Amino acid sequence: MTDRHEAVVVGGGIVGSSVAYHLAREGVETLLVDRTDDGRATDAGAGILSPGTTSRDNEPWVKFAVEAVAYYDELVPVLEREQDGPHGYAKRGVLSVAMDDEEANVCDETLERVRKRQERFGTPEPGTVEELDADEAQAKFPPLAETERAFFSADAARVNGRTFEGALRRAGRTHGLSEREASVETLLVDDGGVEGVELAGGDQIEAESVIIAGGAWSQSFGSQLGVEIPVEPQRGQIVHLDVDADTDGWPIVSPFRGHYMVPWDDGRVAAGATRETGSGYAPHTTIEGLTEVFEQVLRVAPGLADATLRTARVGLRPLSPDGLPVLGSVPDVSDVYLCTGHGPTGLQLGPYSGKLVADAVRGEIPETDLEPFAVSRF
Repeated sequence: MTDRHEAVVVGGGIVGSSVAYHLAREGVETLLVDRTDDGRATDAGAGILSPGTTSRDNEPWVKFAVEAVAYYDELVPVLEREQDGPHGYAKRGVLSVAMDDEEANVCDETLERVRKRQERFGTPEPGTVEELDADEAQAKFPPLAETERAFFSADAARVNGRTFEGALRRAGRTHGLSEREASVETLLVDDGGVEGVELAGGDQIEAESVIIAGGAWSQSFGSQLGVEIPVEPQRGQIVHLDVDADTDGWPIVSPFRGHYMVPWDDGRVAAGATRETGSGYAPHTTIEGLTEVFEQVLRVAPGLADATLRTARVGLRPLSPDGLPVLGSVPDVSDVYLCTGHGPTGLQLGPYSGKLVADAVRGEIPETDLEPFAVSRF
């Protein structure tokens, strides 16, 4: 069987779904092929959107993250108009906390970093970051232990990756997006260009462009393209806790050391996550990993000691060597594009990355716009 589309997107997490949606929205006949692997990073991510308060100090990443999070404000209203389901995005604010003297020692340094980001990028907006005393911090997040220092940024948001992916797909269908659950086994390359893909079972899909958005599995296509795609799986274990309280309005909690907690409005708090390199493609929980997560929960929020475990999730994040995404065309092979390598920040960066790569496929942005993220940098 042979089918034909203008574009084929390989991989259907939040990144691939964004690429497919943005192509379809602009009238490109697009097929999204996804084999729904266990361990997709989208299914397990916490979805914290707060580049202004991140501990990262990589200037290209921070600049890109600021643009990516700002794009949510543009994209969400469009998705609300184009599909009638939930999108899982909400402004909640982030409570950054120091639980002991060691963490408190870096608090002023962090506040200075936030101030400089306000000057450079306008985020968080001036006046939206306030320092809180221990009682004020606990009033915002009742299970919290007594803090040494705490400050609150009202700018921060969170997104449910699974829900947002679904919204992108539904909106894409209104523009003619096609989907197929299958495994892409081979890229059809001839005379220096990609002409389509072959699926497991032998079906071939002809395409003018192919976009690889396979997350941690993207590297498997490198040998077919004559280029190394240095993306390795980083395992993240995260737990979802049922809390006997009204969590509506609780902020995200981000300690200076340790793991975050992300409340949801259904009496649930997500806590995690581990960052395990060298674990390979093993999307399962471990006693060691879960112990690490639970110990951090009790250290920061002992009021959650009576919470019950709703579920534990595992995601294999596609991590690049320098922590930046891998976006754009592939050297010496025309009509194929990469959109991967987002590591633990795929939910933060993914929708915007997908838009940019879709724009590149359509020739709407110059290749130099994606040069800092090109695979050739390796």
